[in-house]
Amino acid sequence: MGGDSIAWAQRFGLITSGQRLRRADAAGLAGRACPTGPVERVRLLADLISWLFVMDDACDEDGLGGAPTRLAPTVAALLDVLDRHGDPGAALPTGGGPLGDALDDLCRRVRHLGPPGLLLRFTSQVRDYLLALLWEAANREHGRVPALAEYVQMRRHTGGVQPSFTLTDLAAGGLAGPERHADPALVALDLLAADLVCWCNDLFSYGKETRGTRDAHNLVTVLAEGSRGDETAALLAAADRFNKGLAAYLEAESALWATGDDVLRTVLRNRRAWIRATYDWSRTAARYA
Repeated sequence: MGGDSIAWAQRFGLITSGQRLRRADAAGLAGRACPTGPVERVRLLADLISWLFVMDDACDEDGLGGAPTRLAPTVAALLDVLDRHGDPGAALPTGGGPLGDALDDLCRRVRHLGPPGLLLRFTSQVRDYLLALLWEAANREHGRVPALAEYVQMRRHTGGVQPSFTLTDLAAGGLAGPERHADPALVALDLLAADLVCWCNDLFSYGKETRGTRDAHNLVTVLAEGSRGDETAALLAAADRFNKGLAAYLEAESALWATGDDVLRTVLRNRRAWIRATYDWSRTAARYA
């Protein structure tokens, strides 16, 4: 499946050689997060992760996200794609380039495979991701390190985790209705699961991110800013925050499991799989080497 996702990215012009994307191993992450789903749906998840990796690299490493004015035209074009909601009768979008063409393909496939409510959830979550990238770009332009509470809130969106959860639910069968997704207990669990995925990512990627120009958008960097630059203390504090968050997650998961139906329990299995998949994948993927 890894080769399929690379070929998909090349078909839309997202990459040329594919070397950087191969090192990221999006298919490996998707397979760990959803090991039993139908191939077509797990491939959709892998292609989304590939798209997110390409978008992140363009912003973080290739300069697209260096300033809001530089990033805004791309975000506007991608928002136009999302507003089409994968309409199969609409003409292909123009102005978004390879990123827009590939995102349109993802939306059309989500529309084909899932119910309308899931498509709306997916496009809303990708929209939140794109707007959060503008927040990152503004911070970079001004050399600003955000406060901890602000960072935690925005990191949930810059990580692209929520749309990945949604496509995992599509692949694994955890399609809870709108009422369930509005349940405060499940909302809180989803947010905590997203936090854990992102904090784990921050811990593993910190070394790579500090080899060049330091990027402010890492939990360790934010904590170091609050501890007068003590990197060791910040790393320990980040690990401690992850461990305490995991303990809180398991407690909340247990309470929901005890009262949930089969669909809710599938959602819970999906979230737990994502947390574990992120850890296992991060230990072996060359993306952070």
